[in-house]
Amino acid sequence: MKIPVLLFSLMLAASGIAQNINADKSAFAHTFSIVARDANTGEMAVTVQSHWFSVGSLVSWGKSGVGVVATQSFVNPAYGPKGLALMQEGLSAEAALDQLVAEDEGKAFRQVAFLDVNGNAAAYTGEKCVVYASQITGDNFSVQANMMLTDQTVPAMAKAFEAHSDLPLAERMVAVLKAAQDAGGDIRGKQSAALIVVGPELAENPWEEYRINLRVDDHENPIEELDRLLKVARAYDYMNRGDLAVEAGDMPEALKLYGTAERMFPDNLEMQFWAAVAMANDGQLEEAKPIFKNIFEQDENWREMIGRLVKPGLLTLSEEEVKEIQEL
Repeated sequence: MKIPVLLFSLMLAASGIAQNINADKSAFAHTFSIVARDANTGEMAVTVQSHWFSVGSLVSWGKSGVGVVATQSFVNPAYGPKGLALMQEGLSAEAALDQLVAEDEGKAFRQVAFLDVNGNAAAYTGEKCVVYASQITGDNFSVQANMMLTDQTVPAMAKAFEAHSDLPLAERMVAVLKAAQDAGGDIRGKQSAALIVVGPELAENPWEEYRINLRVDDHENPIEELDRLLKVARAYDYMNRGDLAVEAGDMPEALKLYGTAERMFPDNLEMQFWAAVAMANDGQLEEAKPIFKNIFEQDENWREMIGRLVKPGLLTLSEEEVKEIQEL
């Protein structure tokens, strides 16, 4: 996400502020974003879109039980980990942000938003951020943008967040991005987007940190792609829970969960396959056979897969029944 050092140096020299920003540490991320909290579940999220490659790799930060951060414009990525650390120590979003802004010699070029686990939000837009640049902070959220086509983007984001309170937080965040784009969005266009969601309690293990962690690094329509990936993520959440049910030997529950995922993506062969496996394990072998047959006709590898499920106990059928499936 870095611009050529020579070009950046010329830009800084021309504006007389080269001493304030280190070209090796700053990168463009002129963008629009939202940090927010679901007052009912306590989940917190940050989502962002920009006409720049891999915006999510620097702009969006979050930690379960602590808060979320969006750091953009001429990005100082240190706001992410440092801001989260300060909020984990007990500082409010406002106090943590104020402390880091005061320490930042390049603050005139920054745009940053913090939100803590209690829903307190704070934002800062430096005076040298490229217009249109502004922010709106409210109860459990902050929306901010810079280098926008019009001055209506940020108000549209705030309105969308309030209007979609019936949605789960992740879907609500995507709705805000869509509203921003509809209002004009980034003057340069579209390229990348990201969404992270963290929980209200500290995570016990690193792999439990994010409830949702999605990035679209380079795409013609990044918000639409992010929306699609969110739907896929929701479906695979049912698949993962189905796997846990299989592990526990609860085939009716597994069948229910796999079936839900399959209905969300009926053309996904893997979802069809595991739903059929759960049916077979639940005594519905005859009903599962047509599903297996259709899958095998599209991809022979799944026929081989069936035989490999017996030894680990993922397919609880007799040798004869397994052979019947493989010969479909």
